Amino acid sequence: MRITRREALLSGAGLMLAGAWPASHAAAQAAATPRKGGVLTVHLGSEQRILNPALRASTGVYVITSKIIEPLVDLGTSGRPEGVLATSWDASEDGKTITFKLREGVKWHDGKPFTSADVQYSAMEQWKVHLNYGTTLQLYLDAVDTPDEHTAVFRYSRPMPLDLLLRALCDLGYIVPKHVFAGSNVLENPANTAPIGTGPYKFVEYQRGQYVIAERNPDYWRQGFPYLDRIVWRFITDRSAATAALETGSVQISAYNGLPLADLDRLKSDERFEVSTRGVEANVFNNTLEFNTRRKELSDVRVRRAIVHAIDVPFFLENFLYGLGKPATGPIPSLSTDFYPADSAVPYPYDKAKAEALLDEAGYKRGAGGIRFTLRIVPIQNGEDVPLLATFIQQSLQQVGIRVEIVQLDIAGALTAVYRDWNFDLATGWHQYRGDPAVSTTVWYRSGSPKGAPWTNQYGWQSEKVDALIDQAASELDPAKRRALYAEWVKAVNEEIPVAMLTERPFYAVTSRKVQNHHTSPRWDSGDWHDTWLQPG
Repeated sequence: MRITRREALLSGAGLMLAGAWPASHAAAQAAATPRKGGVLTVHLGSEQRILNPALRASTGVYVITSKIIEPLVDLGTSGRPEGVLATSWDASEDGKTITFKLREGVKWHDGKPFTSADVQYSAMEQWKVHLNYGTTLQLYLDAVDTPDEHTAVFRYSRPMPLDLLLRALCDLGYIVPKHVFAGSNVLENPANTAPIGTGPYKFVEYQRGQYVIAERNPDYWRQGFPYLDRIVWRFITDRSAATAALETGSVQISAYNGLPLADLDRLKSDERFEVSTRGVEANVFNNTLEFNTRRKELSDVRVRRAIVHAIDVPFFLENFLYGLGKPATGPIPSLSTDFYPADSAVPYPYDKAKAEALLDEAGYKRGAGGIRFTLRIVPIQNGEDVPLLATFIQQSLQQVGIRVEIVQLDIAGALTAVYRDWNFDLATGWHQYRGDPAVSTTVWYRSGSPKGAPWTNQYGWQSEKVDALIDQAASELDPAKRRALYAEWVKAVNEEIPVAMLTERPFYAVTSRKVQNHHTSPRWDSGDWHDTWLQPG
């Protein structure tokens, strides 16, 4: 019997499908006796050059700063939002007022007290104005009142479903100190690279291209925590070198698809490591293809559809990604049981003949050498799959007469080229779904995001219908009506495809078995690690 690459990789004892959260795992890990001390070293495959999660929502930022800067709420071991800097919350019947009670006795790392003024500032001056996903989520946030130092009242002009806000705040609700940022140029404030937070670890040092260091916060509000003395994040862009660092013990964790797929296949049978999608279920992701519709050819939806028809996604998954994933049916993944539209299907399956016919219909006949036109693609290199996909797209489009030039930039340069300078024709990278379409998905399609905000609609494309559906769904308090609105929205964006979601895939991490109490919640890699510890030796 033939075993596919996907089956071979999934057969490892430590590997589980995204979404299959083991409720007993946290208890099993917690049964061991924690030990204080030690240095945990974490591999990161890329560097975004910003350490402020209230300005940039990204796992590459969270994996560092969530240990230093805390959100109002986070996902607990049950997979539901639990209080961090907030202790309780309540929503008015009309959904326009949401009140948070805040934790008392919390101090910033510089010794100043944490208060509701910090929440008001973070929400109104950073999330609403600059945060790449927060600008859409908080579009109708009119004010945050602070009746006392430990109460923050969010006031909206349109209803905000409480479940949506709580889930969103796990990623888009990090609080920064008002006294550090107010009155400054927010985007150039030194605290963006030397963060001051309330978390279990205090920032020590950031050496560009090398490492970030944080050490235990002795005044942390959770008494007796954290256990570790220090966390070091090492930037290792050579993924084979990162594997070697894990095997020699100089690194203990590689998160969010940091290693080559071939090494994951090998390490799953190494007893020293756990290779698993457990603890990252909250961040299922897609490989994306973004179109700059300012380009004449790409402004024609027939050309966009032809390009997607020309890409054999199942072949790419099976032959380049070890079968880990499946073709996407749109921006809402199948694992989103609350919102995935019924009867979903891949909107533009591989069909070379149809791609050729659409290009001819759009008026782009083959010319000299069989070439119709030339495009430039910018890969936003989150993982090894991104440059692979860029090359596969290049080869695929060559078959239908479109020449593609690949523009090689580091991740920071690629983000600038695509989202600030609009200097691209095509771009490919990752979209992450975070439990609700309004958290970090609809912003890829809604117009109005500030120029330069990563992973937002910067394609020169706008649809009044889509904008209205997004706003209506985000304000609908009835769950059944929200689901129906999102089904209508998926249909609309699949028809226009300003960005094509090509694959649906789980994240995975590799963790040394010396690390204890790890991956105990669905976004653990982006959590605070306050109760994580290391076995000696």
